[in-house]
Amino acid sequence: MSISNSTGEKYLTRRVLSMQESQTMKITGLAKQMKAEGKDIISLSAGEPDFPTPDSVAQAGIDAIRNGFTRYTANAGIPELKEAVVEKFKRDNNIEFAQNQIIISNGGKQTLANAILALCEEGDEVIIPAPFWVSFPEMVRLSGAEPVIVPTTMESGYKMGPEQLDAAISDRTKVLILNSPSNPSGAVYSETEIKALMAVLKDREIFVISDEMYDQIVYGQLRPYSPARIPEMRDWVIVSNGVSKTYAMTGWRVGFLGGPKWLIDACGKIQSQTTSNANSIAQKAAVSALTGNQQIIEERRAEFEKRRDYMYAALNDIPGISAMLPEGAFYIFPSIGSLLGRTFNGNVLKNSTDVAEYLLVDHYVATVPGEAFGAPENLRLSYAASISELEEAVDRIRKAFS
Repeated sequence: MSISNSTGEKYLTRRVLSMQESQTMKITGLAKQMKAEGKDIISLSAGEPDFPTPDSVAQAGIDAIRNGFTRYTANAGIPELKEAVVEKFKRDNNIEFAQNQIIISNGGKQTLANAILALCEEGDEVIIPAPFWVSFPEMVRLSGAEPVIVPTTMESGYKMGPEQLDAAISDRTKVLILNSPSNPSGAVYSETEIKALMAVLKDREIFVISDEMYDQIVYGQLRPYSPARIPEMRDWVIVSNGVSKTYAMTGWRVGFLGGPKWLIDACGKIQSQTTSNANSIAQKAAVSALTGNQQIIEERRAEFEKRRDYMYAALNDIPGISAMLPEGAFYIFPSIGSLLGRTFNGNVLKNSTDVAEYLLVDHYVATVPGEAFGAPENLRLSYAASISELEEAVDRIRKAFS
């Protein structure tokens, strides 16, 4: 008996069927397809820096290949990379970890998935502020647990307050997921805000998974504050980070997780039976990234800040669009609520997916609809592109809604 796509679904698990495809990957894929067809696409959808991997880091990868460092490594990562991660957390985040509290994984996604799968199961609830990174609720569903979404607004800076957190907690709450700086909004929780949230969790046996992937891409005087810095929360906080965004190494796939040893051991057990170690060559390159000259981070951060300032002013100058000034990462998350329900060039824009498709198909600008992030009246635009590309993209968006 042959099995079609439609009949095959009955054999799939409830966990898989409950998950949604990544909208960021879907839009990026469609944009790449249109570009391959010769269309002049400007992509503001991809979540990766447009800068190249630093030369010294690339050379470390080349050296690893030439030196034959191409075999399996220890499942949790090579010792020199784990030590480099320990030093990175100390230097950049003021967090003390031991090597046995660190695991190296195949990108930040795997570190988060490992932690969620180790902690969550059927009957558990996981609190996630919206807008959220698209994979958070889907990873929770894959574990069998239920995501509890807490909506925020532009007026609150797209940040959840302690009262909201307290109201979302039930006797089934197992984990809170925080992401600061935020993908997609660029919001950064201050020390005061983090401490207020952690005060709500004190003595409640709720874990915090803190996704700090963009911790080195921040603007102005505000700096991210990790909940792992709060002494009474140290046993309850798991910190996820990696080299992808800071060092333009998205394709190298190296992420790392810091947390209590018992949890890191559990994540290692999961990893040993799914993927084993992260890429050996990429691990050597990551050592170079974390231990080398860090000046390039500031140079690129300054360039991102120029682009941020341009996008903030330019988008707010378009009628029907309003945007908050991002405090970190390289995304801007404008509200397009005033455009919904209106017709442009024969297209009735009912939701942000309609808006994103209209911009891509009719005006060759790739964005990501806010539905993917739990914010149906927004779009996510990445400003990881040259100023000239950003200017052309904004010009097309302006014409699209004129």
